[in-house]
Formats: sequence, structure tokens, C-alpha cells
Amino acid sequence: MRLKLEKRREPSMAMVVVTPILAVVLTMLIGIVVFDAIGIDGQRAVVDIFLTPLLASYKWQDVAVKAAPLVLIALGLSVGNRAQIWNIGAEGQYIIGALCAAGVGLSVGSGGFLIMLAMVIAGVVGGTAWAAVPAWLRLRFNVNEILSSLMLTYVALQVLGYLVGGPWKDPNGRNFPATAPLAPDQGLPILVPGTTIHLGVLVALILPFVFWAIMARSVFGYQIRVVGAAPHAARHGGFDSRNTVWASMLIGGGMAGLAGALEFSGILHKIDLGFPSGYGFTAIIVSFLGRLHPIGCLIAGIVLAVTFVGGQLAKTTVHIPDSTAGIFQAMMLFFILASDIFVRYRVRFTSSRAKPVAGE
Repeated sequence: MRLKLEKRREPSMAMVVVTPILAVVLTMLIGIVVFDAIGIDGQRAVVDIFLTPLLASYKWQDVAVKAAPLVLIALGLSVGNRAQIWNIGAEGQYIIGALCAAGVGLSVGSGGFLIMLAMVIAGVVGGTAWAAVPAWLRLRFNVNEILSSLMLTYVALQVLGYLVGGPWKDPNGRNFPATAPLAPDQGLPILVPGTTIHLGVLVALILPFVFWAIMARSVFGYQIRVVGAAPHAARHGGFDSRNTVWASMLIGGGMAGLAGALEFSGILHKIDLGFPSGYGFTAIIVSFLGRLHPIGCLIAGIVLAVTFVGGQLAKTTVHIPDSTAGIFQAMMLFFILASDIFVRYRVRFTSSRAKPVAGE
């Protein structure tokens, strides 16, 4: 008996749903084995990372606040990924979006609905403009958007360092490189009194359904799917690939900028050198774990947020290393990518018969 991979006529929708769940389960099982091997209580560590944030009600607000930017950025990235446009620089667009929102808030100094709206719009515009650079380079000079968008992330970090350590440095900040905090009436409203759940969390809950409607029920969504699945057919169908590149990159950048603006105005209220939190990179995992589906991105964003919160909890309970959450996220991405083969192929058991010898 031997194993054989047989190509499916159509991708298996059952496997599309099942494999992300299996990726999470395999990550948990391997985590138990690895932790036990290095002398840490593996079962307790995995429970604290994956289950305690969901079972302990006092941790829900932390999960919600962490999930919001992940979901928003992943939604934007999923549009481009469906069209085979790879925006790897969402972290930089997230930073620039937050800086643009901070620029509006700090320059005005007062609050109100219009100021908060202006900050959010500035964040979206900033992220969109930052993503427009790799889109233009791709279309004008055929520069790979993976490299150009990624390199711009490090440019954004330099811009951040310059502003918070120079022109925007808080004169009352004891020489610490950070902006002055927002005025009390400039931050986003808190939805649940006594918690940190702000208006941005509600936005992150609503937008996946908006994106689902657009991607599933509009000509634009159909265009994105066709360009990604069959570029030649898209050209014959009259869909302009250049417009698709622009739309995909700008939507991804705008959503990353929105996430940065909401994170700044909703929870942090100031920007320092620690503002980059890796959300832009983690959202890549979220988009693939969610199978590039808007509702899947919502669920996957919550899962990844749970690992963030649980990782911090497990640091104090079983003393795991700081990088543990990142290791689990990387494992989940590996398993979800590896399991893609089962979406397109099925495993068959065949009998291995001896080949006849020539001349017999």
C-alpha cells in the first residue's frame, strides 16, 4: 500500500473550513510537546495561551482591543491577496496612519466629533498614500510590491523615530521620545464603561460584513476574484489589471491606516518608539488563517488576539519566553499553508504491485 495525491476536480470547501481548525489544534498539541520537552508544564501553558483569555471574562476586553487592528488590517490585505497582489508593508502603513491621525489631533488640541472624524480620515489617507508608492512602482517600473512595500515599513519607522524624538517630542515628557498625549475629549468614546473597549472595536466588528457584501455581491468583488484566479480570462472579460493593482494596494493601505488611527485615538492616546507592535505582520497570518474571507478574518483575528493575551498571561503563570506568542503564530501559518494541499488534492491508498520484468 502506498499513498497517492489525486487532484480534485474542484477545491474542497469542507477542507477550506476544516484545515484552519486543524492548524490551531496541531499548534496546541505541538506546543504541549515542546513545552514539556524544555521543562515547562506544556498543558497549563497551552491552556493559558489559548483557553484562559476566552474563559476568563476579565480578559475579554483585552482580546477585543487586540483583535480590532488585526481584523481591520487583515480585511484590507485579504482583498489584495485574492487578486494575487502581495502587500507586505501593512506595518508601515499602520504607523503612518497613526502618525497622520496624531498630527491632526496634536495640531488642533481640542476635541469633538468632527476632530475625531478628521483624525480617522487622516489616518486612512496616510495609509493609502503610503501604499500608493509600491503600487505606482509596480505599474510604472514593474518593481515587486513585496519588496517595495516591505522596505517602506523601515522608512516609516525612521519617520516615526524622527517625529517623536524631534518636532513632536513632548516637552513635558522628561526627555522621553514620545508625543504629547491627546486631550481627554479627543479620544474615541468607550463603549463599555469601566473597560478599554472603544468605538474602534465596534468598527472592526461591522466592517467584515461590509467587506463580505462587497466581495460576494458586487462587480468589484467579482473582478478581484477573477483577476486572482485567472488573469488571462480577466483580460478577455474586460477587467483592467492595473486598476486591480491600484484598488488592492490602496484598500490594504487604507485599512492599515484606519487601524493605526483607531489604535492611537482609541487606546494609546500618544505615540512613542514602542508604538509599532507587529500588527501589520501578524495580520498576514490572520488573512490566511481566515482563508482570505472577511468573516474568516474576523474569527482568525480573535484567535490571534487570544494568543497575544494568553502569551502575556502565561509569562507570569508558567514563565514562558516573550517570543512564545510569535512562535505559535508562525506555527499556525505554517500549518495553514501546508494544509492547502488537501484543499486541491485528496489522499488515496493504492496497492503497490511489482512491475513486470521485461521479456516475461
